[in-house]
Amino acid sequence: MMRTEISFTSGSDTCAAWLYLPEGDSPAPVIVMAHGLGAVRSMRLDAFAERYCQQGYACLVFDYRHFGDSTGEPRQLLSIGRQLEDWANAVRFAQQDDRVDGRRVIVWGSSFSGGHVLKTAATVTGIAGVMSQCPFTNGIASTLALHPLSSLKVSALAIADILTMPLRKTPVMVDLAGNPGDAALMTAHDVMEGYNGIKPEGSDIPGYVAARFGFAIGQYFPGSCMARIDVPVLLLACLNDTVAPVKPTLKYAKALKNGTVHELQTGHFDIYRGEWFDKVVDLQLDWLKAHFPV
Repeated sequence: MMRTEISFTSGSDTCAAWLYLPEGDSPAPVIVMAHGLGAVRSMRLDAFAERYCQQGYACLVFDYRHFGDSTGEPRQLLSIGRQLEDWANAVRFAQQDDRVDGRRVIVWGSSFSGGHVLKTAATVTGIAGVMSQCPFTNGIASTLALHPLSSLKVSALAIADILTMPLRKTPVMVDLAGNPGDAALMTAHDVMEGYNGIKPEGSDIPGYVAARFGFAIGQYFPGSCMARIDVPVLLLACLNDTVAPVKPTLKYAKALKNGTVHELQTGHFDIYRGEWFDKVVDLQLDWLKAHFPV
């Protein structure tokens, strides 16, 4: 297994990425991966990619513009439109790279990116398959999952960010994770432990994004794209999810034409570590071997 630091162009910026290549002489199917809400690739995506690569799959793991090692100003700007453009450009890069099998590109997403990959598979041509775990699928449901006091505080910060945009180079920021009632985008009882648990020990990864994003959440419904996806989809739904409510996800999933849905009795952050991580990866590898054998 070999991991190389690479980059690809998206808009006028570049997205930093890792390219994992398995042993073997033939180009392997490639899994394109990016993280969820405000997170970066070093927050346990390497653990997933290593497991897939050990079983013969290539992986392209990237950071969105404005985050991590990618370029883009201002920093920590979370734009749904820009992130979807990054997904489309990552897929095109993988399709054109002769180190991998560009005819077998599988998009992989988790949490917020679990919704992005559904939207991407419905709109970008040439994608062969989709893996989506604990996906964000319904903006209103996720907004209602936020503590009411937190919603008010996030809205106030979002208004301040929008009003001061012409005057400031650095946006007004809002925390990604907090306790119930805090000014943060995720405030369920298990969020702080779960979010901090996927950060590398000793890291200084920013835990905030431009607050204007607070008004965008409720307008995004990637789950509605499931009916338009023709390729195989593996959907892992966490029944105890306090961040991305599972009921809308399971309702949308009924429209999948070629879907495999697993309902897991666990929470949103549990699948990144420990026994649930192992269970999830085993399910994903079984699905990959059935649909995209190496």
